[in-house]
Amino acid sequence: MLYLASQSPRRRDLLGQLGLSFGLLDVDVPEQRLPGEPPETYVSRVAREKAGAGLLAVVANPSAVVLGADTEVVLDDEVFGKPADADDATRMLMRLSGRTHRVLSTVWLVSAGRELHATSVSEVSFEPLTDARVAAYLATGEWSGKAGAYAIQGRAGAFVSHLSGSFTGVMGLPLHETARLLRGFGLLD
Repeated sequence: MLYLASQSPRRRDLLGQLGLSFGLLDVDVPEQRLPGEPPETYVSRVAREKAGAGLLAVVANPSAVVLGADTEVVLDDEVFGKPADADDATRMLMRLSGRTHRVLSTVWLVSAGRELHATSVSEVSFEPLTDARVAAYLATGEWSGKAGAYAIQGRAGAFVSHLSGSFTGVMGLPLHETARLLRGFGLLD
């Protein structure tokens, strides 16, 4: 049985696109970057911790396979997590304005006897943003709970002048990599 260790509606919808049935697990894993920890290591560690916490919750099911994922926006080695408030979201969006940033999305699949993982790295370029455009975006509330204070599949898609990589990875679950891992577990044809 496949489980998704996430309450993210985006991840739930994306995983559903693969046509698999799965259970949902609500895990609470701290998303705190360690001092000196490279962004790639941080994202992978958090995704692995989510999958591991999920596996502990269903340990009584020997056929359980748990998917954990983490996605972060990275600019100049700074990890832009979820904004604390509108001021933090403004700061993030203005830092991303007119620049190219990376979006790291790592997926772990874990079971009682096996682990596989994959990482998608995308580059996203934002056109220069005005204060008025950022304020209008913030008024939508769409930024709340989103790494880097934006959702590429929403209104912020208009900020993106170029994307190199995985659109679904930027959304929070890179489907190509996820499908490859699921095939590796025999859960997908």
